[in-house]
Amino acid sequence: MKQLFLASLLGSTIAMSTAAMAADTDLKTLEAAAKAEGAVNSVGMPDDWANWKGTWDDLAKLYGLKHIDTDMSSAQEIAKFAAEKDNASADIGDVGAAFGPIAVKQGVVQPYKPSTWDQVPDWAKDKDGNWALAYTGTIAFIVNKKLLHGSEVPTKWADLKTGKYKVSIGDVSTAAQAANGVLAAALANGGDEKNIKPALLLFADIAKQGRLSMANPTIATMEKGEVEVGVVWDFNGLSYKAKMANPDDYVVLIPSDGSVISGYTTIINKYAKHPNAAKLTREYIFSDAGQINLAKGNARPIRAEHLKLPEEVQAKLLPNEQYKKVTPIKDADAWEKTSKALPQMWNEEVIVEMK
Repeated sequence: MKQLFLASLLGSTIAMSTAAMAADTDLKTLEAAAKAEGAVNSVGMPDDWANWKGTWDDLAKLYGLKHIDTDMSSAQEIAKFAAEKDNASADIGDVGAAFGPIAVKQGVVQPYKPSTWDQVPDWAKDKDGNWALAYTGTIAFIVNKKLLHGSEVPTKWADLKTGKYKVSIGDVSTAAQAANGVLAAALANGGDEKNIKPALLLFADIAKQGRLSMANPTIATMEKGEVEVGVVWDFNGLSYKAKMANPDDYVVLIPSDGSVISGYTTIINKYAKHPNAAKLTREYIFSDAGQINLAKGNARPIRAEHLKLPEEVQAKLLPNEQYKKVTPIKDADAWEKTSKALPQMWNEEVIVEMK
């Protein structure tokens, strides 16, 4: 794409045509190589998360790629790539934004820049193509209105201090969603990427009251009635609600006193058995169709400004006014250090308070 743009600036029709042909040929070559591999195996990209099912179905229909996924956390995905090496059972994974640079440092990924690369903001991608956020998420609450034990629906972090319901955040030691939930609570209470003490105090208080639940907020735990108030990405909350037998029992909202917006990036395994299929998967994820698939899963596509979402898809998303106090991660390096220290801090200051 950059070559084609440069050629047009130079006014060289021949050069432009040659570059366009080369780009088309490269993509066709990739498609042929992926078809020959015949499969793509993923980790952390289950059907119910951000509508990955739509992407897997399209890749099967368009290119005949068979697919299996093993769901796991961001940290587990990177550890799996590193441990298996040449015996790789996974080709591609989806990890929280903070884990992209970690995967690069550990040397377990390989680069691929999709053809829409120039439409991905600089803050959301690695300059060498090792990772790029495909979609963003904002930490939200999902509330089962039937399990509040007389309390009102919480609309802000401060409400969690006095509620009678249990609060589920998940495993902060391995899950990007849970870790970002802690950061969101910190930001809403005067903290930042270097100082998550306000969040630890909040959750320690909830733990002292016997209201901190160890249940990971998922469709399975929600269906069992194990989640009363869950801390989740907005796209997960909206997807989970839609799949419940009684969706009207649930409400999904962004806490009004503040939250954090981040995102998820694909990482292609350096040792992938199906490297071309993995690269084609990333190519498709960043295409218009792939980005709309993510939006159908209630995730905001990274190329949203370059897309026209179908009206029925736009209608499923939360109102824009709920995002007034949403903050992006401003100091990525500081958050990387803090998130590494988070498990120990959580155990020492929160878990120790559980009744």
